[in-house]
Amino acid sequence: MTPGNAIVVGAGIGGLAAAIALRRTGWDVTVLERRAEAGEIGAGMSQGLNALRALDALGVGDRAREVGTPFYGTANLREPSGRDLNRAESGQSLPLLGFHRADLHRLLLDAVPAAAIRTGAAVTGYQTAPSGAAVSLGDEVLEADLVVAADGVHSTARRALWPDAPDPAFWHYTVWRGVADLDLDPAAGGMTLAEDRYFLIMPLPEARVYWALGARAETAGERSADEAAEVRRRTAGWHDPIPALLDATPPDRVLHHDIADLDQAPLPTYVHGSVALLGDAAHPMSPDLGQGAGQALEDAVVLAAALAGAPDVSTALARYDAERRPRTQWIAHAAHRKGTGYISGSAARQRMLVWSTRMLSARTLASLTAKGLARVWDWQPPAQ
Repeated sequence: MTPGNAIVVGAGIGGLAAAIALRRTGWDVTVLERRAEAGEIGAGMSQGLNALRALDALGVGDRAREVGTPFYGTANLREPSGRDLNRAESGQSLPLLGFHRADLHRLLLDAVPAAAIRTGAAVTGYQTAPSGAAVSLGDEVLEADLVVAADGVHSTARRALWPDAPDPAFWHYTVWRGVADLDLDPAAGGMTLAEDRYFLIMPLPEARVYWALGARAETAGERSADEAAEVRRRTAGWHDPIPALLDATPPDRVLHHDIADLDQAPLPTYVHGSVALLGDAAHPMSPDLGQGAGQALEDAVVLAAALAGAPDVSTALARYDAERRPRTQWIAHAAHRKGTGYISGSAARQRMLVWSTRMLSARTLASLTAKGLARVWDWQPPAQ
């Protein structure tokens, strides 16, 4: 088809990736961002080989590798005492890179012309238009041949166009995240596993370390007046460098979010007319496979390829839905299952995990991890 004009709602990682992908295939794109400035909040993330291939397809892969650092979270496993369950062998390569979210967001933002991004533009509604679709910004209506809704886990588009779909559900899982001003060797990264919680350490470039505490929570929305102190309480007596990381984290960098997803009620389609959901708007998932942003990047690449290879928007969106929905919902379910195991509170599960991990060499564990994640990591960008 002849490329037309598209509106992308949301200037997060998924929305910017969609804008880049569409522009690379000739589309005229306007990105609408509700905040006054297109920036990224958050802390860290890891990206696997599939996400790096998507970044390559967007033309920013080399730059992404420059701002990422190797992450050993799947190989370096410890108990709260500091006793190793498993440790990566010297020279062992891992198909993961750790990023500060702001660094990855910035390189995507730099790839989109500033004139294409309209900030302070909160979309309040979605409508069918004669030529495709339209969005409302209060009394203002903007029409386009295509609307891509990348407006996050609490998507306005999903609520408006899928009114019978439930909101993402809380499943007794909460996470604290922070970035410490501390210089750690990448080999110090990893995970500490307890019965109903875990602590992740991910060294980043520029003497920073991303950390996360995931734990079971009985009620959604529970918050502490001092979140940093709450993290210290829940990790009291745990091994170094956890206390040092918390001491080196400014209080305003400690974030606390509940985890919610659509695992029990996945959407029947990601497409409504000429509107396509993308990223967390379509498939919110827990962080336990490190695939939230990676799947949004894949979405963007597949959507652009579908549009480039189809005679019309309707046919392209049908292809996008057929390719993306099964994969992303499977990954979201796998992440849900893994997260459930981390926070189960089962002493028997913890003992089994400790026993099985100690029985394996680092290289064997890495090989089993790679095989188990092959269906995730082996994704290749489609030919247009």
